[in-house]
Order: sequence, then structure tokens, then C-alpha cells
Amino acid sequence: MSDEIGELLTHIRTIAVVGLSSDPMRPSFGVSQYMQRKGYRIIPVNPNESSVLGEKAYRALSEVPDKIDVVDVFRRPKFVPEIVDEAIRLKIPALWLQEGVIHQFAAKRAREAGLTVVMDRCILKEHRARNL
Repeated sequence: MSDEIGELLTHIRTIAVVGLSSDPMRPSFGVSQYMQRKGYRIIPVNPNESSVLGEKAYRALSEVPDKIDVVDVFRRPKFVPEIVDEAIRLKIPALWLQEGVIHQFAAKRAREAGLTVVMDRCILKEHRARNL
């Protein structure tokens, strides 16, 4: 049995976190801080932030100058289609929708465009479960 999530977590290095907040009480902050401590580069994507976790924040995925391996989404489901459109346009290889972020149609479009898609799962919990 293949472990697509484990494979993904083993091969990615740079995670663009859409909706990353500088508020330490927000799940996006705690999850991103954990992933950063595990050696992943976190790129905050949030027009309301200038920097989070010591990294410059960008207003949109299209403004990030570096290669992105996965887009991790901490936004309400209604915002997912536009994030998927941007990820497809930028040829980002993977899309991760956090727990509670469910948008079947957008996930299907992303898969059809060749993206690896993980939906309604927490990247921290999945990473921790695999002892990576």
C-alpha cells in the first residue's frame, strides 16, 4: 500500500501557507511553527501580515519569488477555488487543504491539472504520525 502523504512530506521542502497568521493562538501559526522546526521552509501568504515566523509574508501566491512545493491552505472553503486557480497557473505540484477545509470541486480541478491533493487533513498531525 502506498503512502501518498508520507511520500509528499518526504519530498517537499517549501510550504506556502495561505492564511498564515502571526497570532500564536491561531492553528495556522502553531502548525507552521511545528513544520518550520522540522526543517521545512515556511512562506506566509497573507495580505494582512508583513512577516510571520521570521519569514517575509506575501499578499498572494503569485508574488512569491521562490519555488513552492506545496500550498497549505488555512482559509474558508469558499476561498479555495481561487487558490486552486493560482496554484494551477503557477504549476505548484501539491495542494494541502487543512482540517475542515473541504471543496470537492476545486480539489477535483486541481487533481485534473496534475496536482497532488490532500484535503481535510492536518499537515502537522500527518507529519507527526509518520515520525518524519
